[in-house]
Amino acid sequence: MSGDTITTTHDRSCTPSRAARELGLRRSDLDLAVHLGLIRTVPDEGGGGARRVTRSEIDRVRSADGFPDALLARIELVGTAEAARLLDIPAGRFTRLARLGLVVPTKWYLNRYRAVVWLYLAEELRRFAADEENVPLLKARRMPEGPRALLDAGVDLRPRNWRGRHRGFLLRQSQDPWERAGAYAAFLDPVEIAEAVPDPYERSHLGRFRPGPPVAGAPGTPAARIAERIMIAADADEIGLLRTELAALVREARETSPAPRPTPRRAPAPPRALAPPSGGPKTPRRLLGRFRRRASAATAP
Repeated sequence: MSGDTITTTHDRSCTPSRAARELGLRRSDLDLAVHLGLIRTVPDEGGGGARRVTRSEIDRVRSADGFPDALLARIELVGTAEAARLLDIPAGRFTRLARLGLVVPTKWYLNRYRAVVWLYLAEELRRFAADEENVPLLKARRMPEGPRALLDAGVDLRPRNWRGRHRGFLLRQSQDPWERAGAYAAFLDPVEIAEAVPDPYERSHLGRFRPGPPVAGAPGTPAARIAERIMIAADADEIGLLRTELAALVREARETSPAPRPTPRRAPAPPRALAPPSGGPKTPRRLLGRFRRRASAATAP
């Protein structure tokens, strides 16, 4: 027998916490880099849904030009006030640009007052400021009439744009059609899912792959309700797109890996009718005939 050792993927990879230490990053920095697709992960062969970082990926990231400063610059997050300073505009104007969907949030959290705080990539904001087409939005004394009308109508595309970015992250982590279907189902409420996936066994199986909000509180709490409101699509066109993609992915998953169903039980065979044994109890008809013959004999003259 050879003394060679078989090396598995598990042996050639490490947990995200270990990868962060080896790269000299905070765990939150590594998680954000993974979320943005800057650091690749692989499924844990041990199961459980965990992800791991391969040694080759750690080497690739570490050997990149300007590491770690270049990577940290790409994942730098800023809130509204700092974003406005980067663009050299008032915070109120930046909020209006974000509501119009012109800048896309990357993360969000709830502050101590349960207000939603949106965070943006500083790198994307610098590119936005450098684009000459955006000068009127940044420097004009008043917002152009078209965008101003949308704002007056109450448009706020920040949740929708965040959902689109988060869906991209979920899809990058997906390995098969069921996981990709779960990435779309994550942004639909149960009623919409039931209409897109009418089969109850497929819906139950899909639920195993449907992730919840990245920020959540205990069920029923105000924090949980806010997280659900941000996570679940509300616009009809967004819902229609999600439902169409979900139904198509479930059809694909059905062909490659059907949802498990209970094994049908065979009905027991009906009991066979047995003939009365010889010499056994007589049937009521024979007893009645015998009684009548005795009665007739007793009354005969």
